[in-house]
Amino acid sequence: MNESSPAKKPRKLPRPWLYALPQGQLPKSVKCAGVRYAHAHTFKHDFFAATGRYESDSQSAVLKVGRITDFFGLPLDWIGRFLRDRESRLYEMVEDLPGVPSFIGRVGATGFLHDFVPGHPLGRDEAVSDTFFDELSGLLSTLHGRDIAYVDLNKRQNILMGDDGKPYLIDFQISLHLPGNGWGRVPGARWLLTRFQRADEYHLLKHKRRLRPDLMTAAETARVTHVSFWIRLHRLVARPFTYLRRRTLERIRKSETVHVAGSDAK
Repeated sequence: MNESSPAKKPRKLPRPWLYALPQGQLPKSVKCAGVRYAHAHTFKHDFFAATGRYESDSQSAVLKVGRITDFFGLPLDWIGRFLRDRESRLYEMVEDLPGVPSFIGRVGATGFLHDFVPGHPLGRDEAVSDTFFDELSGLLSTLHGRDIAYVDLNKRQNILMGDDGKPYLIDFQISLHLPGNGWGRVPGARWLLTRFQRADEYHLLKHKRRLRPDLMTAAETARVTHVSFWIRLHRLVARPFTYLRRRTLERIRKSETVHVAGSDAK
């Protein structure tokens, strides 16, 4: 290109309805509890939310912002508010646990901040300590004791390997809390909670069998080998949807000429 040619203007984001935030961008900075945080890196940006690392003068944090963007003229910010409110409440309920990032506070209409945990998502062939899965099992048991089912433990990306070698759980967006009062007293609620909690335990053992088969007991091996009806049903329903979603996103990414930071992490 001729050096004298004027710089091209950035193109308008194609298919803006795919992304939770306008122009597919997290805010450059946010303020929470009187502290200013600046955007440092985008982890993920999909239809429902955008997540990124933010820095203040003394702290690293993670900002998650629920959907604001309209869907072909239909307002969907109510989804962002609903998801933010329920997930932030769960973080507040368990922030005293050593394996969960501390909750910092809500930001704007659909966002919230929690502490950043130095580490990385659990890898497919991760080397973990002899106590890693015992610690994760203890964390899961405590959540279950508080009438919570994590629900999304089948995704390794939701389990962080901290730089300290310990396990951490993030992303409580679809976790389920059904206490013994209120909604928890609706017929079938406790049964449903138990089903999800057992699925949590199954998925933990599945990860353990892959990464530390030498630590599996005979009872654990038998349990993870036996796939329950509910796990099979979940696979039957979820796998075709997941496959279709991935193929659709791959086609969209190939056709777009504008890169949205973090969108490749969907």
